[in-house]
Amino acid sequence: MMMALKRIGCFVLGALLGSSLVNCRKSSNGEAQTTAGAHGSDSETIQVGLIASLTGKFSALGSEDKKAVELAIEQVNAKGGLLGKKLTLVTRDDQTLPDKSVLAYGALKAADVVAIIGSVFSNSALATLPLAERDAIPYLSPSPADEQVEPIRRYVFVIPALSRTYAERYLEYLQANRIKKIAVAHDTKGAYATAGYNATKALAPKYGVQIVKDEVFEMATSDFSPLFTHIKGSGAQAFLFWGTGPSGVTVAKQYAATKMEMPLLMGPSQASKLWLEPVGPAAEGVTVSSSIGVVGDYLPDGPQKQVVAQISGPFERKYGYPPPQFAQDGYSACLLLFEAIRKSGTLDKARLRDALEQMTLVTPNGKYHYSPTDHSGLSRDFISVNTVSGGKFVPTPWAKDQLARTVSAE
Repeated sequence: MMMALKRIGCFVLGALLGSSLVNCRKSSNGEAQTTAGAHGSDSETIQVGLIASLTGKFSALGSEDKKAVELAIEQVNAKGGLLGKKLTLVTRDDQTLPDKSVLAYGALKAADVVAIIGSVFSNSALATLPLAERDAIPYLSPSPADEQVEPIRRYVFVIPALSRTYAERYLEYLQANRIKKIAVAHDTKGAYATAGYNATKALAPKYGVQIVKDEVFEMATSDFSPLFTHIKGSGAQAFLFWGTGPSGVTVAKQYAATKMEMPLLMGPSQASKLWLEPVGPAAEGVTVSSSIGVVGDYLPDGPQKQVVAQISGPFERKYGYPPPQFAQDGYSACLLLFEAIRKSGTLDKARLRDALEQMTLVTPNGKYHYSPTDHSGLSRDFISVNTVSGGKFVPTPWAKDQLARTVSAE
């Protein structure tokens, strides 16, 4: 771990010193890399940067993010582009590694992209954010770790609801269902999972919830049976899991085999077919939180449902399945950036930042209200708590009622 941190530090230091880390080559997934010094937003095009986890442990998540960003750019170009120019996407693979995210950032900066949509991997985002902040490049992050914007970074805006926001939504749900004792397990190495766990622990008393069993694991854990043994006799009424990647699949399948009656609660990282399909029948009955867009079919008619349809129909026709959580995040990031370009009427990065900070916009993720004191923008009102039924995410009766009130009030 210490060696990995030292390596990340070396790459960040090199970027801060202005070292040239970019050359013309092809990435591991065959995408052409841009030569250092190339101009992104020239007289004819607007270049948008994307750091995507296309290889490595989160490759499935990063691929969905990229598909949605590509779709959003196709749609805006079909309408004539922005400011009289067409948009192009410049993508770099961070390989689900923080130091590679720093390298990817250097390539995008050299390409003079107008803004960067960052990695879905929170640890990669946290390694890269200081560079975007220093260079005054708008950075829209599709990872939910709270520390990205707490404290506020002027040029950094988070797209999904923060881990803290998801944690509080779950606690509201537990309170409404009179669940007072829970067991919690979290990945100690993931920024998203750690933030979610810390918020759960801090906010639980507010909602009359007691954590009666507190367990930890690592992303590479392949056997959760000792953990299940610990929580089985704890008196917990529910089991809340904070983790991402393969561990989410493993824990769900092994938990189903235990036949324990307490419900399993999982986060937005599992709100995807990428989790549903490998878990299979074991997913039935599991509770999974998600953005409002994941369950758009269950919303009442109105502006929120209409904007969800902008991605859901075209995405499903193109790829054969509904857009998962990570696609919703990438698409919402694009809508926010496009609106900032329209409102500012320029590609000046400082003015784009100002437009984002004053942004109020309905996206598939919900209605954003960015401000000088809030660079996350989404309230917990736009989070759904779902149960897997028939291989689909279906809002619980409580969530369906809450979401209907939210969209009706907008």
